[in-house]
Amino acid sequence: MTAATPREAHSRGPRLRAAARGHDIADRTRDRIATLNQLLLAGVVFVLAGMVMLTPFQGDSALFFFGVVLIVAVTGATLVVPWNSLRYGWVAIVPALDMAAITLMQLAAPDSRLGLLWIFPVMWLAGGFGMLGLAGVIVAIAGIVSVLTALTAEEVTYRTFILPLVLLAVATTAHLTTRRSDAQRMLLAKQSRLLRSILARTRRQEQVVTEVLDAVDFGVVRIDADGRIAVTNDAHARLQQGLEAHEAAELEVFRDDGATRVPPDELPLERARRGESFDDQVMWFGAEPGARRALTITARRLTDPDGADAGAVVVSRDVTAELDALRARDELVASVSHELRTPLTAILGYLDLAMEDPDTPDAVRANLDIAERNAERLLQIVADILAAGRSSASSLGTSLTPGPVEASEIVRAAATDAVTRAAVRAITIDTSGLEPAPVWADALRLRQVVDNLVSNAITYNKDGGTVHVGTTSDGSSSWILVRDTGIGISEADRSRLFHRYYKAGANRRAGTGLGLAITRDIVRAHGGEMGLHSSPGVGSTFIVKLPATRPEGRES
Repeated sequence: MTAATPREAHSRGPRLRAAARGHDIADRTRDRIATLNQLLLAGVVFVLAGMVMLTPFQGDSALFFFGVVLIVAVTGATLVVPWNSLRYGWVAIVPALDMAAITLMQLAAPDSRLGLLWIFPVMWLAGGFGMLGLAGVIVAIAGIVSVLTALTAEEVTYRTFILPLVLLAVATTAHLTTRRSDAQRMLLAKQSRLLRSILARTRRQEQVVTEVLDAVDFGVVRIDADGRIAVTNDAHARLQQGLEAHEAAELEVFRDDGATRVPPDELPLERARRGESFDDQVMWFGAEPGARRALTITARRLTDPDGADAGAVVVSRDVTAELDALRARDELVASVSHELRTPLTAILGYLDLAMEDPDTPDAVRANLDIAERNAERLLQIVADILAAGRSSASSLGTSLTPGPVEASEIVRAAATDAVTRAAVRAITIDTSGLEPAPVWADALRLRQVVDNLVSNAITYNKDGGTVHVGTTSDGSSSWILVRDTGIGISEADRSRLFHRYYKAGANRRAGTGLGLAITRDIVRAHGGEMGLHSSPGVGSTFIVKLPATRPEGRES
């Protein structure tokens, strides 16, 4: 949409005024303009008339006061006549009569400057009636000057040249000012219509977005840059109770293990207000077994068109049914695996007896050896599945027997045991980074953690690569580091790496996908944390953080 030029605005002015006359609601604009202009001129004339009456007047008093009476009569008519009910051009009679009355007053005193009063009707005509009014002013001024010159028989003087020139300049200025004002008025009217249209469209879009958000079954919270909640949907009330710090006091919130309490400053909305972004954070709400619900929560930062921070959006989804189904699957798999373990143990025992029998032929012994290796592999898979079932938060914590342990010794022993396996692929295990690192942990479980990490570092390494292991401590916490120079882990795999039965990589190697899940559960059961840094094609680094001394409130 483009704005109208002043010429277009001026040409449309009469049409707009004509349309306005047809409105049911009366527009008193023309009445007000006529009244104000005429009263202003009449006021000035009254002052001049008073001065003439109080001082000697050099001129024809009768003719002067006739002009004054004419202006008074026109003013009275202006106040009485309903100009809005007449055609628009009829109001031009008023300034025309004013010019005639001022001409009479000027004739009454030719040497006076009463002709300056022509400025009032001239501005009215030129500004209120467009080009026709300006043309009428030019003709009127030319006629008046001619009449005055003929009646007074004077040479070209102030009245015959300077004053008409000033009047023409004032008339032109009034005309141009009015045209510019009309153009601005037209432009403002168009902009007002455009803004109303945009506002109506925005309200419709807002209504559609609101209806869509209220129709979905996941909670949405929009947080402003100053931390205030700006938008929520209906699902927020159902799902996200307890996300705020003041709500957490009434509804207990736990991490994905279902046992570790989430502090108020680590609640999702508090983290989002601090500027954090996170994906699929699972949290349990409520302590009652039958009434608990699990939500997966994602936070994303928002930016405005200038790139500045505009707040965040937090999305939550109820995954209680999914997690319950996964738990039921784990329990079923663990039950089946437990039933498989006893016959597998018996099979291995009888295989050992058959292989040790001196009467067994060598060809049969070779076949039995293959059977034994596969049975042992199957037994290891069953053991991993059972370990995964026992590594839940409810059972793993009670099975730990923590105490003071030197982490560097456990890591060194695990690295030594893995040297033979690593040598098959010319992989070097570097233990130069081992430093004294006391930890408060279960030695057997900690060895299981290190064995898992070192085994993965060898499995996913490149031939001829290196596995770096290290330990360090600051007195309150200790760290175990395992770094490889292997294939690395992609961004897509990283988010699901610690999920049970998930195996990363396009060419997934043999395994159950339980090792890292079990490892993280063991670390968390010790009150520690596990971190990962990885770059595809460069390698991966796993960092385990554990308490160096017994945590307060924990039993040894």
